[in-house]
Amino acid sequence: MSNSHRPHRRRRRRRKSHAGRIGLAGALAGVLGVGAVVAGYVALKPDTEPQTSSNAAVQDGPGPSGGPAEPSDAPRTGPTLSVTTPEGYGYGLGAARTGTAGKPLSRSTAAPSGTAYAYAEYVLTNNQQQPVLLDFPADLFLPLKYVPSAARQRCMPQPGVPKDMCTLPNHSQVIARLNGSAAPIVQDGDALMPPGASYLVRIATDLPVDPRVGEEIRLYVWNARFTSDRRGIEVPLP
Repeated sequence: MSNSHRPHRRRRRRRKSHAGRIGLAGALAGVLGVGAVVAGYVALKPDTEPQTSSNAAVQDGPGPSGGPAEPSDAPRTGPTLSVTTPEGYGYGLGAARTGTAGKPLSRSTAAPSGTAYAYAEYVLTNNQQQPVLLDFPADLFLPLKYVPSAARQRCMPQPGVPKDMCTLPNHSQVIARLNGSAAPIVQDGDALMPPGASYLVRIATDLPVDPRVGEEIRLYVWNARFTSDRRGIEVPLP
C-alpha cells in the first residue's frame, strides 16, 4: 500500500508567519483574561495528511468525558523524545500508556458492539522559555491485522515503522494539565503552550478496531516538521 501523505509547504509558511508574533504571547498572556484561555484542543488527522495544530479546533470540553482538562500529576513515561521544528519550536514527548475504549475522546461516538477505538497517551512538554504553538507530533500505529477489512485502505504505512503496522485517521486531545501547568493561550486563532508547560495528550482512532489490539499499539513521530526524512521515530512506552 503506498503512502498518500504529502508535504504541506503552504501550512509551513503559515506557521512561519506566526513565528514573529510568538515573542508577544508572554506579554499578552497576562491581559487576555479567562476568555482567551481554553481548556483544551482537538486536532484532526485526515486520511492524507499528518495532524498539526494549524487545523486544531477549540473545544468546550477537552476531557474524555466532556469536562475540562483538569490539573494532574504527570504519569510514568518511557524515555523522552525531543523534537524541534524548522521554526525552532522545541517539544519533549514521553509515551505513557495505550489501550482501547468505547469512547476515548469527548468527540467519539460509541463504538459498535464487539469493537473499540485504539488510543495512546503521552506527555507533551514545551521545552522552551517562551510560548510555542500547541502541536501534536505523535501518531498512533497499530498492526494491520486488528483493522477491519473495510477500513484497511485507510490505514497508512510509514517508512521507519514496522511493515505490519499502519496509522488510521485519528484525533488528538489535551486531557490534563500536568504539574501545575497553565492552560493554553489562544492568539490570532492559534493555540500556544506557555513556557515549560506539560500536557497529557490522548490520541485515538476515528475508526473502531479489534479490541484485542491492546498492548500492541505504538506511538511514532514521522511528520516532516519533526523529522528530516519522514521516517518514523518511536516514542517508547515505559
